[in-house]
Amino acid sequence: MERDSTRTGQYTDKLRVPEALTFDDVLLRPKESRVEPDEADVSTRVSTDVEINVPILSAAMDTVTESEMAIAMARQGGLGVLHRNMDVEAAVAEVERVKRADELVIRDVVTADPDQTVRDVDAMMEREGVSGAPVTDDEGRVLGIISGTDIRPYLEVGDRDEVREAMTDEVITAGEDVTPRAALELMYEHKIERVPIVDDDNRLTGLVTMQGILQRREYENAARDEDGHLLVGVAVGPFETDRAVAVDEAGADVLFIDCAHAHNMNVIDGAREIRESVEADVVVGNVGTREAAEDVVDFADGIKVGIGPGSICTTRVVSGAGMPQITAVAEVADVATEHDVPVIADGGIRYSGDAIKAVAAGADAVMLGSYFAGTDEAPGRVITIDGKKYKQYRGMGSVGAMQSGDGDRYLKDEPDEEEEYVPEGIEAAEPYKGSLESELHQLVGGMQSGMGYVGAGTISEVKERSEFVRVSSAGQTEGHPHDVMITDEAPNYSPNE
Repeated sequence: MERDSTRTGQYTDKLRVPEALTFDDVLLRPKESRVEPDEADVSTRVSTDVEINVPILSAAMDTVTESEMAIAMARQGGLGVLHRNMDVEAAVAEVERVKRADELVIRDVVTADPDQTVRDVDAMMEREGVSGAPVTDDEGRVLGIISGTDIRPYLEVGDRDEVREAMTDEVITAGEDVTPRAALELMYEHKIERVPIVDDDNRLTGLVTMQGILQRREYENAARDEDGHLLVGVAVGPFETDRAVAVDEAGADVLFIDCAHAHNMNVIDGAREIRESVEADVVVGNVGTREAAEDVVDFADGIKVGIGPGSICTTRVVSGAGMPQITAVAEVADVATEHDVPVIADGGIRYSGDAIKAVAAGADAVMLGSYFAGTDEAPGRVITIDGKKYKQYRGMGSVGAMQSGDGDRYLKDEPDEEEEYVPEGIEAAEPYKGSLESELHQLVGGMQSGMGYVGAGTISEVKERSEFVRVSSAGQTEGHPHDVMITDEAPNYSPNE
C-alpha cells in the first residue's frame, strides 16, 4: 500500500511555516527623487509625547549607557536610555546629572557663607566641581560672589580669612526673565563668567554661567524638554514600580519597560501598573509579533521590538525562539500605526543601511548597543588585545550582567550558584571607535543617503514610500566590497561586521 505524502496532521502542519526576513535579506528599491540627503529631516517620535531630532537611541546596557552617554546622545539630538543595573538612588542621581547638564539657569546653586574660611570654600568648590559661588546670608539674599581667582593661591588673603574679606561685593545680578543673549551681554560687559538670578527681594533663585550659554549654542540640535533640559530615558523592570516612580520624579522623560519577552501577561500587568503610576511616557518592550503589539498598544506610549537580534544576544540559540528583525518590526508596526504609537527597532543593526531599512519596515527610531559600545562615552573599560584597543561589551543576558542584577529581565530568579545561571548573552570586546559624535555623524548621514535614494524627505515619508526587494545570497555578496583587497577602511564600513 502506497503512503500518502500529502497527508497532514497536528505536527506536520507546523512545518508549513511563514517566512521571516532580516536586514541582509532585503534592499530598498531606488525611486525617483528630488531629496538631497543633507536636507532630509530625520526628526521623529520615540513615544507619544517625546520627540527627538535624530532617530537614534543608545541601548539600556551597563557597558553602553550611563549619564555620560545619555548627555552626549541628547546633545547630538538622540536619546540615551540609562540601564537598570544600579540601585534606585544611583539611577536617580544619573537622571539628575543628565538634567543638570547644559542647564541655562542652574537651580541647585552651590553657595558660600560669608563666615566660612577661604580654605573651606576652596575645598567646597573643588569638591562640587565649580569655579565660583554666590555668597548669601541666612535668608538667601546675595551679598557677594567668590571665585577661584579671588582666593588662589591666597596672594591677597590668607586661607584662614573669612569669605567676606575675599569676595567681590559688587555683584551683577539679573531677574528671572533674563534671556541668554542679555545674560551673555552682561558677562562680556562686566568681564564675568556667571550671573546670579535673583527675585525682587534680592534672594538667590538661580545662576547663569557663560559655559552653560555657550554649550547651548554649540548643541543647537540637542534633544530637550519644554524647559530646555536634555532628554533622558531610563530602563525599569516590569515589576519595579518603586524604581519607576523614583526616576519619574527625578525628571526622566521616557521609561522603558526592560524585558526580553514582554508578551508575558505578568509583564503586561506590571507595565500597566507602572504606566498608571508615572507621568513620563512608557515604552513597552521587547516584543516581536503582531499579537504582542495588540496586547500592549492600548496603554503603551511606544513599543520596542527585538527578540534576539543583538550581536551579543544568544536568546535564539539558547531558547530556540525569536523573530528576524525586519519581519518583527513590520508586524508590530502594522498594529502600532493604527493607534499612532511609535515603534523602536532594537538590535541587529550593523550598518546605517540597516537602520534606514528598519524605518522602512515601520520603525520610528532605532536602538543600538554594540554600535556605541566602543565609543569614548560608553562606560565599558578600554582593553588592549594584540596591540589593538577595544572596549568591554556584554549582553544584558550574560552571566556578568545577570550577577549585577539583570536576571529578571529574562524572567528568571537569581540562582544560588554561578554555574546555575542560564544566560542568553555573552561578554565580548568591541573595537575602540573614538567619539560618539563621529559615529552618529556616519550613522545619520547614511540614513539620510537612504532617504535620498527612495525620495523621502522625512521619516514618515520613508515609511510611506519605501519598497523592499528580496536579495539572494549572491546579491548579498555583490552588495559588499568584493574581489579586492581593502587598503584603507572607510569610517562607516568594516568587513568584519
